[in-house]
Amino acid sequence: MDDADIHRYIIETYPDTDVATAGGGRFYSLDPETHWPNFATLVTTDEFDDASNLGRPGVFRLNIGVTGRTFGRILGPAAEPGATVDYAALDTLLPHPVYAAQHWLSVLNPSDATFETAVRPLLDEAYGILARRRDRARHAQAADRAG
Repeated sequence: MDDADIHRYIIETYPDTDVATAGGGRFYSLDPETHWPNFATLVTTDEFDDASNLGRPGVFRLNIGVTGRTFGRILGPAAEPGATVDYAALDTLLPHPVYAAQHWLSVLNPSDATFETAVRPLLDEAYGILARRRDRARHAQAADRAG
């Protein structure tokens, strides 16, 4: 599975996704006006940070924003601040090298098996978090207008 396959999966699975591109990154949100917040990002260069050594041929990183409970369940001891993490490890769920405190997970070059068993459910969760937030905001706006 490569970054193009993952991009295609995200936009086909979540058709209301807004995709913003900046440098070597794609940012997936549900807000076409601000492109923020994101539920996932896909980066192919070290432009944003160099912890994952994305300059290696064909290496990319998928980042996914999840709940604190999921973050801790998936990472166990690696979720703790100060844990020793090899941010350049391939096909391994890791804390995001910059946004771990906001419960972002990362995986470099997930295998098909890792994508199917681990990444897909995490993308569903991340998308669901933003979709519920968006829907609550829409309901609140409608209630305000009805007034």
